[in-house]
Amino acid sequence: MGSSNLPKSDFTSSKFMTMAVEQAFASLGVSSPNPAVGAVIVNNGSVVGVGNTQPVGSAHAEIMALGDAGDKAQGSELYVTLEPCAHQGRTAPCVDSIISAGIKSVHYAVRDPYDQVNGRGHSILENAGISVYVGECEKAVLDQLGGYFKYVKTGLPLVIVKYAASLDGKIASNSGDSRWVSGRKTLLWAHKNRPTYDAIVVGSNTVVIDDPQLSARPNNPDGPVDLDVHQPIRVVVDSRGKVDSAARIFAGDQKSIVATTELSSKQWRDEIENVGAEILILPLYEDANGISRVDLKELIQVCGNHGMHNILFEGGGVLLGSLFDRQLVDKVHAILAPIIIGADSAPSAVSGQGAMYMKEATSLTQVEIQFLGDDLLVTGIPEWH
Repeated sequence: MGSSNLPKSDFTSSKFMTMAVEQAFASLGVSSPNPAVGAVIVNNGSVVGVGNTQPVGSAHAEIMALGDAGDKAQGSELYVTLEPCAHQGRTAPCVDSIISAGIKSVHYAVRDPYDQVNGRGHSILENAGISVYVGECEKAVLDQLGGYFKYVKTGLPLVIVKYAASLDGKIASNSGDSRWVSGRKTLLWAHKNRPTYDAIVVGSNTVVIDDPQLSARPNNPDGPVDLDVHQPIRVVVDSRGKVDSAARIFAGDQKSIVATTELSSKQWRDEIENVGAEILILPLYEDANGISRVDLKELIQVCGNHGMHNILFEGGGVLLGSLFDRQLVDKVHAILAPIIIGADSAPSAVSGQGAMYMKEATSLTQVEIQFLGDDLLVTGIPEWH
């Protein structure tokens, strides 16, 4: 049986693949270094099984869905966001279980670029007499698995920048007060998405001034840390050792890492390690102004070495400015609040060297805009010169 590469317009409203995409959302940040995949099994138009990728070494989405469906999988259709795997890794090939379960057709959104899959799963299923269809909800899955695709290609995670700023680009008042620039809906959106990241990174100034927890509390941002929710690793970039060991970022069971350099004292590093955080000593990078700080490119490489797919940089302005100056940003979430702060000394969302001329300014492509209450969320991909 041949595969059906139908026009994308035929697939944009596929409700079953949309359900699979929703299933996959729960695996983001949990399944790395495996891709976050969702699966739905349909028998005679009714959903009989759902599943999503479990933590590494555990079941893939297809296996979870087959287990949920049981005997009802026989003669059913499988909708899965990524091409089923065809290789023996920590778990057995998913294609073998799909064939054994008697699935009659498989719909997957995107081919898996991993070299041990990349079309092999598709071919094995077809050779077993299963109809295979490709392309439903492709755009949504390409966006959802952007971190995985970059990781497979480069060994590096997707670098996402998020900040909330006033209409004049400030992230705090003249006194440094930053609670809160954005509104309640933005806070809820941020906490809903935090579990999807492998790590959240902030600069030392953010910790010193704001003392954030950097925990994910999607069910109640004002409540305690939700232990049933995936908690991303908390990373502080602190080149010289400014952060106090009593900071809230080191509290609780959520893992914390401090990326520093030899410019910090051994005594300070020992104090940080004594509260349970991991110290990561990285090389120095000297910027255009002659200031030496943690080499962020090296930090991103270390995250990739640990199998991370998506890391979120939340500021402050010095950290984000360094990322933009070195063209290390893959995606931007900029929240604009309908307020004007003013003041020359009020901190900006992005500092650094920046553009000397307007033609050197970084443009965003693939721009999407949505309202979060009264705030405006602008999402886009940097286009580097």
